[in-house]
Amino acid sequence: MAEVEIPSYFLCPISLQIMRDPVSLPTGITYDRDSIERWIFSGKHDTCPVTKQYLPDCDLTPNHTLRRLIQAWCALNSSNDIERFPTPKPPIDKAQIAKLLDDARLPYLQLGSLRKLKELVSESERNRRCVEAAPGVVGILASIIDNSSSGTPSGDQDGILIGDDDVESTNARDEALSILYLLQLSEQHLLDLAVRNGDFIESLTSILRQSNYRSRAYAILLLKSLLGVIAPAHLAGVREELFQDVVGVLRDRISHQANKAALQVLAGLCLWGSNRIKAANAGAVPVLVELLLDEPERRICELVLMALGRVCGCAEGRAELVGHAAGIAVVSKKILRVSEVASERGVKILYSVARFSATTAVLQEMLQIGVVSKLCLVLQFDCGMKMKEKAREILRLHSRVWKKSPCLSPQFLISYPSS
Repeated sequence: MAEVEIPSYFLCPISLQIMRDPVSLPTGITYDRDSIERWIFSGKHDTCPVTKQYLPDCDLTPNHTLRRLIQAWCALNSSNDIERFPTPKPPIDKAQIAKLLDDARLPYLQLGSLRKLKELVSESERNRRCVEAAPGVVGILASIIDNSSSGTPSGDQDGILIGDDDVESTNARDEALSILYLLQLSEQHLLDLAVRNGDFIESLTSILRQSNYRSRAYAILLLKSLLGVIAPAHLAGVREELFQDVVGVLRDRISHQANKAALQVLAGLCLWGSNRIKAANAGAVPVLVELLLDEPERRICELVLMALGRVCGCAEGRAELVGHAAGIAVVSKKILRVSEVASERGVKILYSVARFSATTAVLQEMLQIGVVSKLCLVLQFDCGMKMKEKAREILRLHSRVWKKSPCLSPQFLISYPSS
């Protein structure tokens, strides 16, 4: 079969692939739509790749003439295994989005319009940007979530059968939640959500305690994004119920992504002392220990240790850890076995326990289960200086109890720091 030479003007200047949907920029250069949209939206560029001219608006004009030429050329060369590209679907416009948002306000059209919106948002980066830029979109979606969350939750609660209208409302809420998450909202839009008189965060926490895993996953993911833009002063005063709901997500192991988000929310909230007590009272420590016992993947393990370390920044959290049969042991086990980050966080937890909660029973347990030996190993390994200093300080603090113990083998006594 003879090799077919592709005309150069059929090739996209960025990808050097034959264009399926040629579009022209105001600069006069034609690109394949998918390639130029990835350049502008995903790459966050505001210049033409060829001319380097600034693009104030990303208006893409379909080049119908060139598209027809390409299609005709493909048909002419079909015998050489060149397929004819189908006519591309026209991109979404502002009028279509406005119509779908108007329909979303009407109960009998709400679910269908939300599903169409979700399909559009999932289709391309351009669609996502267009939907996010639509006036009022975030407020409409948040209102649907607020209204649905204030009603009866999904499922059969206390023997009460949920009617079709409630199921429809719950489905609409799920779609609205997923759209808000998929939009990857800007900081300003997140701030707008956060200041809705607290209603939206209350709605998310309400969803977290319900039985629908899909809704709970989207709720915790949105909550993680929201907490990233809320002023620290406001985060210090969150209610204990929120901690119970976040811990519930971790306990139920809804999904890998939801677990990561819940751990980040928990760790972020526990930067403040009073929140650490709330987390401990909500049962965070045993749930975090159970997660560590299952030997999760590296990133999850690091997040668990970060959250556990912050909860153990209060006496209540440390009491929960030392009271758990596997608490100290599993923290010690992760040191030098997962990553340097995990090791640093594990040593930090042990330091907190050794300094502030070191009863005779705790010190004996740390010796018998190998914590002291592990700390001596840290001193021998090529670890970070801060981690070594903390390990050395723990060993010095209790050298009278540990150094002369027959439980400590001679090989570790060599590296034991002098008191």
